[in-house]
Amino acid sequence: MTPAAIAAIIALAGLLLGAFGGWLVSQRIARAHPPEGEFLEIDGTRLHYRRSGDRSRPAVLVLHGAASNLEEPRLALGEALAQEHVIWLDRPGLGWSGRPKSKRWSPAEEAALIVRFLDRLEIRKAVVIGHSWGGAIAMRLAMDHPERVSGLVLIAPALSAWIGEAAWFNAASGWPLFGLVLTRIIIPLVGPGQLESGAAKAFHPEPVPQDYVAASRLPLILRPGNWIANARDMTQVNTHLEAQEVHYQDIALHTVFLAGKADTVLWTHRHSGQVAARMPNAELRLISGAGHNLHHHHPQAVLEAVITVRERAE
Repeated sequence: MTPAAIAAIIALAGLLLGAFGGWLVSQRIARAHPPEGEFLEIDGTRLHYRRSGDRSRPAVLVLHGAASNLEEPRLALGEALAQEHVIWLDRPGLGWSGRPKSKRWSPAEEAALIVRFLDRLEIRKAVVIGHSWGGAIAMRLAMDHPERVSGLVLIAPALSAWIGEAAWFNAASGWPLFGLVLTRIIIPLVGPGQLESGAAKAFHPEPVPQDYVAASRLPLILRPGNWIANARDMTQVNTHLEAQEVHYQDIALHTVFLAGKADTVLWTHRHSGQVAARMPNAELRLISGAGHNLHHHHPQAVLEAVITVRERAE
């Protein structure tokens, strides 16, 4: 056997061993963070959600950000919104929710699927809370389906295009062959060690809550299906935002923006400040010293914003 053949066999064995290791890690993550909510199947897509609070009250729909799941905002806001009727949704493709197999997946398609989800729950209107990329989806709901939204609460939302090029690992997740190695071997094996530092960046300059990574079920993003869905969103983020940001001034719904000048993930002035100034019924509430994940340290501000938009709508 030639040296080249031996090297090829060793490389293949290494790949197979790595793939098995990645699969074991993904299975361990799934067992550690099982779904605890309910499922609805809509046009062949299963969506995972949780419902809390007084169902006789007007509904509040919470949309989490990128690389996340419904437990992230629920961990932060569950107590503050305990008296509200809240629907916590794993956005399509993330957490335990599936996503339609569409190569043209976009915020518009996601908003349309969420509307069908609300139909199944017999919810006619809801105040929509959106954090980060969930804020972009909330805005798309307001643009395309304003009759289903009674008001918006946007927490450090991602709204304006040209926020920078997609991280290389998001783009590479869709590459032939290397994308398979990345999403099924490298990410599951290397990713767990990066979650704490990623959380610290999202919270900076505020502290990361104790046991945040496990309690928010952040490791779910390391499973191949979740990772690929999120990577596709982030690879096209500028294209998506460029298509919708020209319409923000047409949104007449009452909206409260919650943001911090100290946010190091998104530039608050460009995303919250400029957009709030263009909308006819929007208000910007800056929170001193707040970072991107401000809802964890300022949950009462979120509740007050919900009350504000609801009262103004009424």
